[in-house]
Amino acid sequence: MANDEVHLCLSEIWTKSSELDGWFVGRYLIMPDHVHLFAMPAAEAKTRAEWLKTWKSISARRISKGLNLTPPLWQPDTFDHILRTAESYAEKWHYVQENPVRAGWVEQSPDWPWQGEIQRLGF
Repeated sequence: MANDEVHLCLSEIWTKSSELDGWFVGRYLIMPDHVHLFAMPAAEAKTRAEWLKTWKSISARRISKGLNLTPPLWQPDTFDHILRTAESYAEKWHYVQENPVRAGWVEQSPDWPWQGEIQRLGF
């Protein structure tokens, strides 16, 4: 599902997420069959499960309509990893950012077009 339409849809939802749901999205990378994102809740945020359900539901409706796909688009489960330091964040981001290189889709990670950073996450 890595394409410009999906990238725009997800980045718009995640940009509004801090105000609407209390979740701040930092760096993210959209792969053809999954997404990686780093997120941090505010003190008064939806639960992680509620937030995931919200953005997956909204994006699935928009993407399905725009690309004429049949839901479900997202797997119900997630793989979470808690980061406690800026160093850990940088290390995990480097690993995630190399996914398209390891898959042979680009030669250098900055060349992957469907990645970005919405907000700087502080530790």
